[in-house]
Amino acid sequence: MEDMISIIIPFFNEEKNIAPLIEELITELRSSNLRFEIICVDDGSTDNTKDELMKQSKKYPEIKLVVHKTNFGQSAAYATGFLFAKGKITVTMDGDMQYYPKDLLLLVRKLKNHDADAVCGIRKKRKDSMIKKIPSKLGNMLRNFILKDHITDMGCTLRAIRTEVLREIPVFNGMHRFLPSILKFQGYKVLECEVGHRSRLYGKSKYGIWNRFFGYLLDCVGVWWLKKRTIPAYRIKD
Repeated sequence: MEDMISIIIPFFNEEKNIAPLIEELITELRSSNLRFEIICVDDGSTDNTKDELMKQSKKYPEIKLVVHKTNFGQSAAYATGFLFAKGKITVTMDGDMQYYPKDLLLLVRKLKNHDADAVCGIRKKRKDSMIKKIPSKLGNMLRNFILKDHITDMGCTLRAIRTEVLREIPVFNGMHRFLPSILKFQGYKVLECEVGHRSRLYGKSKYGIWNRFFGYLLDCVGVWWLKKRTIPAYRIKD
């Protein structure tokens, strides 16, 4: 039997996406050889997200529900999920149904086959509006210029990471965007893999131009400072 993987999904006002996403995930994962848990973090939603997640947690024993009383942001939601993860591999993804569940299995296989510490997705044929894609592209160029991390698509949150290396991750607002960079300059082996992407059917994106680019610039400077003062923490191989 394979080691357990932990899938962490933050939700904020995604009530219509929950049932189809969970059903798709459960179907795909149960058909694989993997033992798994799905950690759903309701980040202070103001719609029926919490109720929908409670229904799914009663329906599927693999689901763990964690609730934030208020909206702390995506980084905080992932950090909460990291605390509850029991698997040797942690997979992160959004709750907007724009990723294909089958692709997380690709990332996990690549991580194992190449003895990597993390495998990050690259959205192939990204299905977003230009108002999201242009700031994202500029942000990736800016970050690569400042941090020289050579990460292709930092905005892709579909990632497979060895849970043990997450213990070294500093938690701050915006952490989830820079997770591959932080892992890289800590000395861990970070690979990339193309994944599919589809249009959002329900709900609204939580990001605008400000936090897609201008706020990103400030975060880049902060992570650059962190990089200059970080002592690499290399993983001890089994």
